[in-house]
Amino acid sequence: MAPKVLISDKLSQRAVDIFKDNGIDVDFKPGLSKEELLEIIDQYDGLAIRSATKVTEKVLENAKNLKVVGRAGIGVDNVDVPKATASGVIVMNTPFGNSITTAEHAIAMMFALARQIPQANESTQQGKWEKSKFMGVELTSKTLGIIGCGNIGGIAASRAIGLKMKVIAFDPFLTPERALEIGVEKVELDELLKRSDFISLHTPLTEKTKNIIGADAFPKMKDGIRIINCARGGLIDEAALKEALDSGKVAGAALDVFEEEPAKENILFGHPNVICTPHLGAATSEAQENVALQVAEQMSDYLNTGAITNALNFPSISAEEAPKLKPFVALAEKLGLFAGQLTETGLKAIRIEYAGPVGEMNTKALTSAAVTGVLQPLLSNVNMISSTSVAKDRGITIEEVKREHPSAYETYIRLTVVTERQERSVAGTVFSDGKPRIIQVKGISMDAGFSENMLYVTNLDKPGFIGSLGSVLSKHGINIATFALGRTEEAGDAIALIGVDGEPADAVVEEVRGLENVVQVKTLSFI
Repeated sequence: MAPKVLISDKLSQRAVDIFKDNGIDVDFKPGLSKEELLEIIDQYDGLAIRSATKVTEKVLENAKNLKVVGRAGIGVDNVDVPKATASGVIVMNTPFGNSITTAEHAIAMMFALARQIPQANESTQQGKWEKSKFMGVELTSKTLGIIGCGNIGGIAASRAIGLKMKVIAFDPFLTPERALEIGVEKVELDELLKRSDFISLHTPLTEKTKNIIGADAFPKMKDGIRIINCARGGLIDEAALKEALDSGKVAGAALDVFEEEPAKENILFGHPNVICTPHLGAATSEAQENVALQVAEQMSDYLNTGAITNALNFPSISAEEAPKLKPFVALAEKLGLFAGQLTETGLKAIRIEYAGPVGEMNTKALTSAAVTGVLQPLLSNVNMISSTSVAKDRGITIEEVKREHPSAYETYIRLTVVTERQERSVAGTVFSDGKPRIIQVKGISMDAGFSENMLYVTNLDKPGFIGSLGSVLSKHGINIATFALGRTEEAGDAIALIGVDGEPADAVVEEVRGLENVVQVKTLSFI
């Protein structure tokens, strides 16, 4: 029997035709109520959606035959991805289908901001003819600071360069080579704030980027700065922005996204120097058509052949190799997360060494898992399928090395990240219990399991360190689950990996950092 797909949101007729051309039965039923969706979802192998349909835990519980959810677009906030994963449902999106449209909207907002077009339009249509009131500024020769120079940010940069603007960019993953290739100057955030005439944000919303433009940022900017955000709400502290607008520090802001959406009320609404649009970044007919066609192709391929593209919750591996590969996929991703959480400067390359039998497996899936782990701390939308493309778009070289005869271990994976300043490597293997283990960090041998929350401490190998560290954690009521040590030599460099129950507070980390002989302290999460 042919696979069956439900389209529950508005997709184009061409998307419907793609499913039919691939031998898939398709029902086009946009606008279903929650109750109607729950009643019929068990009839379908695939569900194609935009943002209106909510794929909740209850929907997934009722979807007894569902194999894949395809989101025409990038955001999957309306899909319970963990529940889908637990239910064996692949969740796909189309992360690159609306990049040009979003970048163009940012440029349009910059023009509107520079020439006060919305305000001038309203005034003129009221018959006021206030020509002298709306004195604008030219874009030519101005400096545009781009925060987040990935796919969309890079497109926005190319458009701005075409307008004869000077473009500078802050992005921890942007290498000097990639910056040179796209014609931007890579700078640190403080320098970007200091030099920019316009700032445009194009970064995902993560713990590190939340309120990246906050109260402390505005004093570092030029007087009369203009700010554009077509990326994600929460990147700008809206209360702090309002104060900066009221004081005149910020000449204007153009916002397509807000901390709370849909934004029916907001402290910035009504401000004379603010331009707002209702999250229109991807709202063009071309972008909507592109993502609809892409999701139809991806879902058809999966349902007919098992091929997986742009999945958020599963790598591209076959059913035959999955049981053998699964623990090594987990190992590769955790090694990547380990290295990624310790990486703070621009990435130039990621090198993955496969030694022994693991090198005969599907290393494409393993490499995707490792690169995903490296990139996830800063790029929330990265998944095991798209990670290598994202890395290449950012000029990050990915290298695989295979060795037939490992030394101390039968098989292992070593991951090395090459940044502008240094190389850092971490190696691991899978023991007979199927659990991934760390066997080496920065050339120092050790044996450590992965815990949900860990402390990574580098120190000089001196007496008293372990006791001092244990005392600090005990004082703060932090229980040690695992404790692994390694060193280069007696009295040399040493590393401690401590698995702890619960995430240590910043104050605890600072106290550990202040201990004698401690060089570096980082919290790591492997949830």
